[in-house]
Amino acid sequence: MKKIEELTAYEVLEKREISDIGSMSYLLRHKKTGARIALLSNDDENKVFYIGFRTPPADSTGVPHIIEHTVLCGSKDFPVKDPFVELVKGSLNTFLNAMTYSDKTLYPVASCNDKDFQNLMHVYLDAVFYPNIYKEEKIFRQEGWHYEMEDADAPLTINGVVYNEMKGAFSAPDEINDREVVNSLFPDTAYGVESGGDPDVIPTLTYEQFLAFHAKYYHPSNSYIYLYGNMDMAEKLAWMDEKYLSHFDSLDIASALTLQKPFERPVLVKKEYPVMEGESLENNTYLSYNMVVGTSLDKELYFAMQILEYAICSASAAPIKLALIHKNIGTEVYSVYDNGIYQPYFSIVAKNANDEQKDAFVDTIENELKRLVREGIDKKSLLAGLNYYEFRYREADFGSYPKGLMYGLQMLDSWLYNDNMPFDMIEAIDLFQTLKERIDTDY
Repeated sequence: MKKIEELTAYEVLEKREISDIGSMSYLLRHKKTGARIALLSNDDENKVFYIGFRTPPADSTGVPHIIEHTVLCGSKDFPVKDPFVELVKGSLNTFLNAMTYSDKTLYPVASCNDKDFQNLMHVYLDAVFYPNIYKEEKIFRQEGWHYEMEDADAPLTINGVVYNEMKGAFSAPDEINDREVVNSLFPDTAYGVESGGDPDVIPTLTYEQFLAFHAKYYHPSNSYIYLYGNMDMAEKLAWMDEKYLSHFDSLDIASALTLQKPFERPVLVKKEYPVMEGESLENNTYLSYNMVVGTSLDKELYFAMQILEYAICSASAAPIKLALIHKNIGTEVYSVYDNGIYQPYFSIVAKNANDEQKDAFVDTIENELKRLVREGIDKKSLLAGLNYYEFRYREADFGSYPKGLMYGLQMLDSWLYNDNMPFDMIEAIDLFQTLKERIDTDY
């Protein structure tokens, strides 16, 4: 690890052991470009790398999503048509994907083989910084959208990989509801539009706008680079600087997320969603009660709200869930606490309800919340929720996903919004102990 501190291209901003996950952490800054780098060095052979960019959309054309697809369609060092497919077939990877979120785009890979891992890093860095999209407009047309006619008499249609993908997403009722919750809570921010793309809006995106988005945001000065596992990190960083980062100059890129100004009063939003022909509209309404909960930089709230959500709505005997079911408001009641954006939100949903029940839905929730404030929350439910989340944290069992990847994704819940907070949300044992002590209080 001493070699990391001797790298002249990088500035070490922080170095400390994170015993909770058995790792030595480093926070670095690339001196020439300002690229942000976070390292978790440990004995895990399942090595993880990602490069990510803050990509706040200004509209619902889906440009961040289309770029995520297109940069993986060939690059300067890898001019084949579809390097991603070649890697899927021939790599020893344990994870290989790319993801578009509402405010960021990520390119993560993982492998237990050092040579394979190095190759995956090379392919992905070349893809994001030197993609073939500037040479071949057809990549944009294929992955984004294009007009199509089968013959001279056929109707003019629109096609494209992302366009078709989002047509499917916009026809799924659960996804429509989830999307509307976020868009309506944050109408004046990047979360107020659809980063994946609205099929009605995607065809308004021009090739020039598409390239401009890439040129603006896919730059080291706007990047987040992460390495995890057992490897020679100094060697990887030196290669990354020599091959890619040093070839760019520093830019001042305005990509920071803004906060939504609070509403003066609760807002009622009513939207329609498609149903099958002949399907009854009775018992087919989604009722959703949604509120913003602080910011994701409040570590205590970030974790405490997960436990609270479990105790008051998610658990099988949770009071809000039971209150709604007893009044026959929906046949399925569930809640969501999403802390993966700058302003987390809490949402209570009654599925298969009716429109005329909306006032009773709101009254039931608010009366139950007032009762809980007055009488207190069941301590056993709180302890059960805390034990559940603490056990998951200690076990670090993420199924088929490498735990190093999941740590890296969780880090962005704070790192994306504060350059000095990459490791806060993956260090939690002391906080769980604090929250456990507070169960017996009115906290």
